[in-house]
Amino acid sequence: MSFLAPWFLLGALAVAGPLLFHLIRRTTRQRVPFSSLLLLRPAPPRLTRRNRLEDLLLLALRALVVILLAAGFARPYWQQAFPPAAADGPARRTVLLLDTSASMRRGDLWAQALARAEARLRRAAPADQVAVLTFDRDVVVRLGFEEWSATPVAERVARARARLAPLQPGWATTHLDTALIRAAELAAEPAEGPTEPAREVVVLSDLQTGSRTTALQGHEWPRGVTVSFEPLRTPAAANASLHWVPEPDEAAPPAADAALRLRVVNAPDSTREQFQLRWAGAAATNAPPPLEVYVPPGRSQTVTLTPHLPAPAAGAVRLEGDEEPFDNLVHVAPPQVRPLTVVYFGADAAGDPRSPRFFLERAFPPTLRRTVEVVALDPAGPIPPATLDAAALAVVHGPLSSTLGAALRPWLARGRTVWWTPPAAAAATGLAELVRGAHLSAEDHQPANYALLVELDYRHPWLAPFADPRFGDFSKIRFWRYRRLDLAGGPEVRVLARFDSGDPAWVEVPVGRGRLHLWAAGWAPADSQLALSTKFVPLLHGLLDLSAGPPIGSGQWTVGDPLPLPEAANATAGAVMRRPDGGTEPLAAGATHYAATSRPGLYELSTGGQVHRWAVNLDTAESRLTPLPVEDFERLGVPLSRPALPHAQAVARQQRLWAAEIEGRQKFWRWVLVAALALLGTETLLAGRAARRRATSTFSEVTA
Repeated sequence: MSFLAPWFLLGALAVAGPLLFHLIRRTTRQRVPFSSLLLLRPAPPRLTRRNRLEDLLLLALRALVVILLAAGFARPYWQQAFPPAAADGPARRTVLLLDTSASMRRGDLWAQALARAEARLRRAAPADQVAVLTFDRDVVVRLGFEEWSATPVAERVARARARLAPLQPGWATTHLDTALIRAAELAAEPAEGPTEPAREVVVLSDLQTGSRTTALQGHEWPRGVTVSFEPLRTPAAANASLHWVPEPDEAAPPAADAALRLRVVNAPDSTREQFQLRWAGAAATNAPPPLEVYVPPGRSQTVTLTPHLPAPAAGAVRLEGDEEPFDNLVHVAPPQVRPLTVVYFGADAAGDPRSPRFFLERAFPPTLRRTVEVVALDPAGPIPPATLDAAALAVVHGPLSSTLGAALRPWLARGRTVWWTPPAAAAATGLAELVRGAHLSAEDHQPANYALLVELDYRHPWLAPFADPRFGDFSKIRFWRYRRLDLAGGPEVRVLARFDSGDPAWVEVPVGRGRLHLWAAGWAPADSQLALSTKFVPLLHGLLDLSAGPPIGSGQWTVGDPLPLPEAANATAGAVMRRPDGGTEPLAAGATHYAATSRPGLYELSTGGQVHRWAVNLDTAESRLTPLPVEDFERLGVPLSRPALPHAQAVARQQRLWAAEIEGRQKFWRWVLVAALALLGTETLLAGRAARRRATSTFSEVTA
C-alpha cells in the first residue's frame, strides 16, 4: 500500500482529540427537577487523583474515523511495476545550431558556444540522434544524423568536436530566420525507430538585435519541433560602429577632391562620447592627423573626411576609442565611371527641339556610375564598324535599309538591343532586313482624340521597375498618332504594351541572343507626350541596361554579396581577382559574378589593362549588439521548449505521474471515506445509547 499524498497522514494525529475528550471528565451541567430537598443530606462530590477512560468502544470508533479520514485524503493505492521505458524517456532528435556570424568574434563567445555544444553532445543518450549545423549568411551541415548514427557511441562526441575545432566565426551577417527554418526542416524529417522521437532545435548564439528574423513571420512551423535558445553573453562593453555613406548611383560624378562621408553610430548603453577617425592600411602613409568626432550615446553622427589620395584610389578608415573593435574598420573604393555609347540612326538635324534626336541626347545625363555619349549616324551613309562595335544600344528612327540591316544583324547576335521606331507605315517592311523571312505590315492611324497605353507587361525585366503602383501609371501619356502593326505574318513576338484600342504599342522580337524593340509610335511631341513625361528617361535607361547590362552598382558591398563583373572580364582572357588577404584567383571564362567575398576588404579585378575595385564591408546590422528577448521568437510563432530536467528529476517526475495514473484508476479513497462514514454512523448510535444510559443511572442515584 502506498499513498499519493502522504503528508495528509499527519492528520491522523487528530486522534488525540477523542482521547482527550474521554480523559477530561467534567461535572455534568444537566439539571434534574426535584420536589423537595429538605429530607436530603448534603454531601460534597467525590474527587479522584487520576482520570479514568470510559466507553472504550466509542473511543476506538472515534479514533478510527479520524484515521480513516486522514488515510482517505492521503489517496492510497496499490503499487504496480513501473515500466522501464518511462524512466528512460523517448529518444531525442536534436539539431545543434551554432552561430558563426561576425558578432560572435567578440570576447569569448565562440569558446562559450563550443563548450555548451560539447556539453549537449555528452548528454545525448545512445538512442538519440544529433546533427550539428553552423550558420551566418548560409547554413552548413557539419555533422548529419546519418553520420552520427553510423559512428560508434564512444566516438560520437570526439568526431563532432573535431568538426568544430578548426572553425572560427566569419564576417557574414546573421540570417537567423533561414537557419531556424532549415534546422526545423531537418529535425522534422522521418526518423528510424519503433517510437516517435522528441524533436528539438538548440540555438547557440548571442541573439543580437541585428539578426534577421523576417522570414519567420507567417512561416508554418513543423509539428512536434520545438526550439531551445541558449543565449551567449559577454561582459557589458559599449559599442560604436563606423559605416560608409556612398553617394547614390544617380548622383553626378564627384570632383577629384570630393570629401568622403562616414557615419559613426554610438550604442545607447555606451559610456564613451569621443572618438577619432584615421586612415588605415596603405592609405595611412602620410595621412593627416585623426579627425575628432563627438557622438553622444544612442546617437549617430555623419562626418566628412577629405581623402589625401587621388579620387580613383581606395583605402580604409578606422574608428578609434571604441571597446569592440570588430566593426571599426570600413573600406572605401571611389566609384569608377563606365563610358557607354548609344548610336542613333536618323536624319534629324542637331539641336531641333521637335526631333526625336533632341530628346534622346538629353535623356542620358552623366551619373556616378556611367557616362553615355549619343553618336548620330546617317542611316543612308557609311557605318563605321568601330563605332558600332563599341556601342551599347542602337536606336533607329527611320527605315531599315539593307546596309543597316547587314550591320546590325551580327551586332544583335552579340546579345545587344536595337530600338526601332518606324516613322511611317511604309518603313515597317524593313523588318525582313533584321529577321530573315519575316514580314510585317502596318498602316498609319490617327485616333479621334488620342490613344493611351494599357495592358503593360510588368513581368518583363524592362518594365519590372514600374510594377509598383506608385510608378506604373502611364494613363497620363497621350499618343496623337501611331502605326497599326499586323503581327499575324511576322515572327514570334512578345507584346509589352497595347493601346486602349487593342493595337500593339511596344513589341519585343528576339533575334538570336539579342532583341529588337519595335515601337508603334514615336516619342517626339508630334507623335506623343512620352518625351515630356517622367517615364521617358527610366524607359531609356532600362533599354540601355538590357543591352549593356546594369551598372556595377554601389561602391560598397557586404560580406557574402556576389560582385557583378564587367563585360570586359568575360571577353578578356586572363582576368585575375586579387583578394583582401593578398591572394589572387583567376576567373573562369564567361563568369558574370564573383561570389567568394568571405571577408571584408578591397577586391581588385585586373582585366585588359584596367583595374576594377569593390569595397566589401561588414553588414551594418552586425553592429546592433543588444540581445533579443527570447519571447520575441514566441510572438513570431516559434514553439519554445521548456528547460530540460536532470535525468534523476525526470525519472522522479515520471514515477509521480505513473503513481497518479494508478491511483486514479483504483480510487481506493472512495471506499475509505465510505468506511469512515459507516463508522461515524455507528458511533453516533452508540453514543446516543450511552448518553441515555448515563442519564437513567444518574436519576436513580439521586432518587435513592
